[in-house]
Amino acid sequence: MADVKLCDSAAVENGGVAWRFRVKQGRRKRTAFLIRYQGTVRAYINECAHTPVELDMDDGRVFDETGRFLICATHGATYDPADGSCQGGPCDGRGLISLAVSEKDGYIYLNEHNMKLVEE
Repeated sequence: MADVKLCDSAAVENGGVAWRFRVKQGRRKRTAFLIRYQGTVRAYINECAHTPVELDMDDGRVFDETGRFLICATHGATYDPADGSCQGGPCDGRGLISLAVSEKDGYIYLNEHNMKLVEE
């Protein structure tokens, strides 16, 4: 299965609002998001490791006020944007689920061959 084009590179600004999308793995559909942190694009399943709720409450704001951490709007768990690892709060050492993405020729691609993009 080929890589799936998600969006233009310009749609994901450094430290800005996350670009949300939906994926399907088997029968399970989940929301995911793209961020750009320190110039590198990263993607995660949009689900707090503490309790399975979306980090951003559906608005794409996943960075804390400092721009140094991803934060769960519900419980305040914080994660390292570079790797999704738990940095504090109720995530208790559990990190976010990362997704493989790449950036090429002005576009961002999902490189998870066992997942499908859900068109909504």
